[in-house]
Amino acid sequence: MAKKKKEEEVKQGAPEWMGTYGDMVTLLLCFFVLLFSMSSVDAQKFQAIIQSFNGSLGMLSGGTTIVDKEYIGKGLNDDKSIDQKQETENFNNLEKQIKEYLKNNGLDKDVFVMNESAGLLLRFQDNVLFDSGKADLKLKSKEILRYISTFLNKNEFKNKFIRIEGHTDNDPIRYNHKYPTNWELSVARASNVVRFLVENTGIDPKRISASGYSEYHPVAPNNSPENKAKNRRVDILILKNQFIKDEPIRLED
Repeated sequence: MAKKKKEEEVKQGAPEWMGTYGDMVTLLLCFFVLLFSMSSVDAQKFQAIIQSFNGSLGMLSGGTTIVDKEYIGKGLNDDKSIDQKQETENFNNLEKQIKEYLKNNGLDKDVFVMNESAGLLLRFQDNVLFDSGKADLKLKSKEILRYISTFLNKNEFKNKFIRIEGHTDNDPIRYNHKYPTNWELSVARASNVVRFLVENTGIDPKRISASGYSEYHPVAPNNSPENKAKNRRVDILILKNQFIKDEPIRLED
């Protein structure tokens, strides 16, 4: 009877494997504490990670999603490479300087500058660069393009690909033997901007292209004179490095 009672007492304790498991977990904890002590930790990122575990796996109380705080986005931005950070800073500075130039010259209502994910977009309403139904650059427009080219030829932008796009509204062009439809007009306008930049400002022709889209890429419905004016435009897009791979020309050639 005494032997049976002794066996029952043993069964009431923890299984033998729990001791080994506890030792292993303790060693792992010591290992990660050691790694932690030798690393530098961004307090904001660490806090964001801890917050994301709230309510998960039954470990902590609270919500189950990452807290929507500004510093989380900032932490992710901090993970960008040095080259990407520098590129972003360069594009921000270019946007600021061009906007200042346009404002000082009374062009800020006809030329729009937008810093997009693909790059910096300069949107010219057609009356800035061309007369109605024509594709010859105005004298004033050449001054603007020369100014912009001074930045495009700087070291921080000399390897950026430049896409020139011509667009029209959906009104059929008045009969013109030179431009029978909006297709020809949109292509001619984009091509003339490219030609001017290459021949007069020293832009490398390998890093620039021209496209004409006629009426088929509107930015507003063609249902009013004001909206149609918005669609008659030339877009100059200065691409960021990660989008150059989509272009037909390889700059490294």
